[in-house]
Amino acid sequence: MTDERNNVNREYKDRLFKLIFREKEDLLQLYNAINGTNYNNPEDLEINTLEDAVYMGMKNDVSFLIKDVLSLYEHQSTYSPNLPLRGLFYFADLYRKMMSGGDKDLYSSKQIKLPFPQFVVFYNGTRLQPERQVFHLHSAFPKGMNREIAAIDCHAVVLNINYGQNREIMRKCRKLEEYSIFIGKVRENTSHKLSIREAIDRAVEECIKEGILEKILRENREEVCSMLLSEYDEQAHIESEKRIAREEGIEEGIIKGIQEGIQKGIQKGMVKGRQEGENLLVQLVQYLQRDGRLQDIELLSDEDTRKKLYKEYNLAD
Repeated sequence: MTDERNNVNREYKDRLFKLIFREKEDLLQLYNAINGTNYNNPEDLEINTLEDAVYMGMKNDVSFLIKDVLSLYEHQSTYSPNLPLRGLFYFADLYRKMMSGGDKDLYSSKQIKLPFPQFVVFYNGTRLQPERQVFHLHSAFPKGMNREIAAIDCHAVVLNINYGQNREIMRKCRKLEEYSIFIGKVRENTSHKLSIREAIDRAVEECIKEGILEKILRENREEVCSMLLSEYDEQAHIESEKRIAREEGIEEGIIKGIQEGIQKGIQKGMVKGRQEGENLLVQLVQYLQRDGRLQDIELLSDEDTRKKLYKEYNLAD
């Protein structure tokens, strides 16, 4: 999928995530699913999202306080190792807001108690990622430094919410599962050469019929479609299609390079087995081209990545 389409996808998924979890009941269910808790009173949850946090994109973040835990939830459709830094900025603003006004004195001899921070990122981009990973701010510090004495740090827990991932969390939070299904349908439709508008309309119709996000899609259909189309214009699409033709030539070179690298590692294999492996790889690359997963093509020189993709596409390795 081209850069322009990826930009559209990032925008609509960011906004839609926030729309889906705008009600306290749904946000509380998501919190319980992630943390293994059983809170049942939505009024215990206090939403304190920073609406002017431009460095977070403004559209994909939700922050809230429940009991003694301050949670920041962010949705992302692209891989970024800078999540902990963004989280640090966001939490700093949240704590600063909490300190403003009232009787809290930073210079007091009495310690000011703070809620426990929790940063969770929901990822559903096309790049292959594990179900759960943790990004640390200290990984950005110069090598050789003692990170244990670093003055600051921040950790971001990244959960893969593509359909089929993190099934236990999905089971406990139906809204998150339905969101995952809906995004998957839009993505599938765009891979079938439909226009963005057609892909969205078809996904909305299918989900309404299947009872997936039915209430949200019925009551906010135009708003949802507007979200999905907000960053899209026809000229950008035309330019992206031109780029596809150029990328196809580049991909052919990538395929050839991958084949040559694999051949060097197969020193004792039979000629027939080697040829079958090459054909299998070419077939995998064709599937990835079809689905617009150019970033994964670049990672095929890694054996573990190839195995995961072979399994995902039901290809024998």
